[in-house]
Amino acid sequence: MSDKPALAYVGIGLMGLPMIKRLLGLGYRVTVFDIAAARLDEARAAGATVAASAADSVAGADLVLLNLPTAAAVQDAAFGAQGVATAMRAPQLLVDFSTIPVEHGRAHSQRLREMTGCAWIDAPVSGGPPASGSGTLTVMAGGDAVNIDRVRPFMADVAARFTHMGPAGSGLVAKMLNQLIVGCLHTVMAEAASMAEAAGIDAARLPECLAGGHADGSLLQRLYPRMVARDFAPQGYARQLRKDLEMVHEFAAAVGTPAPMLQQSLALYRRLIEAGHSELDTSAVFKLYESRQI
Repeated sequence: MSDKPALAYVGIGLMGLPMIKRLLGLGYRVTVFDIAAARLDEARAAGATVAASAADSVAGADLVLLNLPTAAAVQDAAFGAQGVATAMRAPQLLVDFSTIPVEHGRAHSQRLREMTGCAWIDAPVSGGPPASGSGTLTVMAGGDAVNIDRVRPFMADVAARFTHMGPAGSGLVAKMLNQLIVGCLHTVMAEAASMAEAAGIDAARLPECLAGGHADGSLLQRLYPRMVARDFAPQGYARQLRKDLEMVHEFAAAVGTPAPMLQQSLALYRRLIEAGHSELDTSAVFKLYESRQI
């Protein structure tokens, strides 16, 4: 019998499926639900138990995990007619890996506690599908310290870095800042690749050339080469980054801070989606530079 917590996992997408496969390989008992039958089939083939609804997935679970693409999907999975809140009971604990507006996360935390007595941890992630599958995600968390301590052993199997940022919603604030930086750097990488090619140098060698300098980083080493190679197979959808940047834009307005760099990056991602590239990778913003649609 495994001493690991039993898991309910709702949301089997680009991020969810790799994590589920890893957790199963580590000996976790995982019950899953998703609205897409094909995704359920993939999880079942990996060894997960498939539930008939989000509510059904929580039976016998210690931790209830959400990993969903939109605020509306989180709302439905948590509080819909067949949502997990209809079945959860203390001391079960909900961990939401999704990126949703800060105020939503805070409201969901309060609502779940009032309905069920259970706690909600907002735990948005960074690192993409490869990190999700290898247990090397960066996780930024908001919630009560006692509940954060409860999930630390589990997070050690999920994340290379797990940081408690404060009370409910604090993890989502950190994720807004993460997406601000990531979104702006995506457009900077595209600009650099376009300029390198126009200047006639070997654009593909730039990460090697700049390694160890101030311009170095994971996006230069991993995202930039995909732009130069025109490899836009989705590791993260362009529509998702646009969605996140819209949230950051609203958050900046709510806290009253200027964000001119964010506005420029968001404008480019809006244009990319309007051009019909929503299902391509976030790196596809390079297509706007390549086609001179700036």
